[in-house]
Amino acid sequence: MANSKNNKHNQNNKDNMNEKNTDKIEVEGKVVEELKGSDYLVELPNGHTVTAYVSGKMRMNMIRVLPGDTVTVQLTPYDLTRGIITWNKR
Repeated sequence: MANSKNNKHNQNNKDNMNEKNTDKIEVEGKVVEELKGSDYLVELPNGHTVTAYVSGKMRMNMIRVLPGDTVTVQLTPYDLTRGIITWNKR
């Protein structure tokens, strides 16, 4: 009985994790400028500019981002002026 409760609890946690990941908005943009503190200014196709930082996995693998690179940025619907760079297409 207790084992089935734990499985149900774990399934609810997985559902909550999936909901958090689906709240992100992915957009492609071009890096315009490198700012202080490993932040970047990214221009989106609609003309808006976003301040973005490099994701942890990109930092761990030492993937460089230079001005002029095309990148994928994840934005949250709560703050459309900050983002996370998750992919560098060069």
